[in-house]
Amino acid sequence: MSALVGTRRMVRLILRRDRFVMPLWIVLLGLLPASLASGTRDLYPTLAQQEQYAQTAGTNPTFLALYGPLHASGIGGLIAQRVGFFPVVVAVISILTVVRHTRTEEDAGRRELLGATVLGRQAGLAAALLVTVCANLVFGLLMAAGLMGVGLPATGSYALGFGCALGGCVFAALAGLAAQLTEGAGAARAIALGALGAAFVLRVAGDVGGPDSGAAWLSWLSPIGWSHAVRAYGDERWWIFGLGAGATLILAVAAAALSARRDLGAGILPARLGPAQASPRLSGAFGLAWRLHRGLLLGWTITLALLGVVYGGVADGVRDMMNGSPQLKEMFQRMGGQSAIVDATLAAMLGTIGLIAAAYAVQAALRMRSEETGGRAEPVLATAVGRVTWVASHLGFALLGPTVALAAAGVTAGLAHGANTDDVGGQLPRVLAGAMVQLPAVWVLAGVAMALVGLAPRLAGASWAVFAAFLLVGQVGVLLGLSQKVLDLSPFTHIPRLPGGHASATPLLWLTLVAAVLVVAGLVGVRRRDVPVG
Repeated sequence: MSALVGTRRMVRLILRRDRFVMPLWIVLLGLLPASLASGTRDLYPTLAQQEQYAQTAGTNPTFLALYGPLHASGIGGLIAQRVGFFPVVVAVISILTVVRHTRTEEDAGRRELLGATVLGRQAGLAAALLVTVCANLVFGLLMAAGLMGVGLPATGSYALGFGCALGGCVFAALAGLAAQLTEGAGAARAIALGALGAAFVLRVAGDVGGPDSGAAWLSWLSPIGWSHAVRAYGDERWWIFGLGAGATLILAVAAAALSARRDLGAGILPARLGPAQASPRLSGAFGLAWRLHRGLLLGWTITLALLGVVYGGVADGVRDMMNGSPQLKEMFQRMGGQSAIVDATLAAMLGTIGLIAAAYAVQAALRMRSEETGGRAEPVLATAVGRVTWVASHLGFALLGPTVALAAAGVTAGLAHGANTDDVGGQLPRVLAGAMVQLPAVWVLAGVAMALVGLAPRLAGASWAVFAAFLLVGQVGVLLGLSQKVLDLSPFTHIPRLPGGHASATPLLWLTLVAAVLVVAGLVGVRRRDVPVG
């Protein structure tokens, strides 16, 4: 029997299961740049204003770190830079999709049941990769069609659409490879998302100095950097797509080769044998949770600390960019508050770090659901460990883990910014406060994940959809002209813009209360429902 027998049926099954979520993200992300183009035309209506933007934002380290390089001065070039975070979002969705339909299926035992039918060994992996890559291509086509619909050139529109899809395809294949390495879906997601975080840091480090800097080569190590290197609406580099297609093919072939070598349910990386007698630290639920979460906590903390160094190092450079550009000044003040421009820039950057920390909070909160579906929760709960204790052991990392990661980012950003301004003692506390003030909003995302785990465990993955919605509102909500009521749906809208803004404890207390209500609701749900049935 061929290893690919049944692939078509598996494709139909995946499309059936994702019939709501997949079209939603494709349409939402695909049409958003067209709406963004209209808002950008209103912000920079004349060619002179567009040229002025290109002369500043295209060379300033702050914009290069936030959005990536700018390769053209027209509306198309401005849009291409402003959607510089799209490849990251699409890559996250692709990773989650592939892991869900490969390793998660094995953890739940459904892959073994399907394997008992006429189904080839590689059919599940092939179907997951095929559906995800095709979804990325449809997304790219839709984005191109939307941009052409608002009058932008076809060549640049196709380059931008498929450039944003390129990162998703590469990381879909990488997720397929990660699913073969580990014995659990959580570990596979951690490997793939960790690689994505490293790729993002490499892109930022390579772009902040401009194309002539000695570190520019770092962005070529990143698939996210490849998406920007397509140079949409500039001198398009179509050969970049060959690079992305080659990387995707190599990773997919490697994943298939590893899949053929391992046992169903096992991973290529062998589980490390523990000592003959367990450490006393593992005698309780919290010790076990520490063992499960420590790698994730370390990885996210290092990633945010590195981003803090980069963002803190380039924040002061925005001062030069604002000279002679009142439109750009107004935009940044709207993003970062009514404070000084540098403080507003720092606030916007720290808000981005807060969103990244929220992704970690969601991942940590969903670990308890992974323990359920993997059959590892029942043995723990069969002991004297109660459900509340078990939930608290995992939830502690979803709430306290982001605290550690944000503190690391705030310290490194404060040190870097303080070193640039020769005022470490004065800037470090201000920047650290700007990082830590993000916590209540991060806790709301953790609360959403906890509530879904307790009340609707089969929909727990929708926590990522909520996170994606908040991300889009924060990144492009103002430029799209969304009403304040829509913007207020995101908890990050209510965070005081520090440093430099007005600090008020009221919104922080309300956000903390909302997070507490969500956590309690989830806890009540876990106590009342069956584990792991849901």
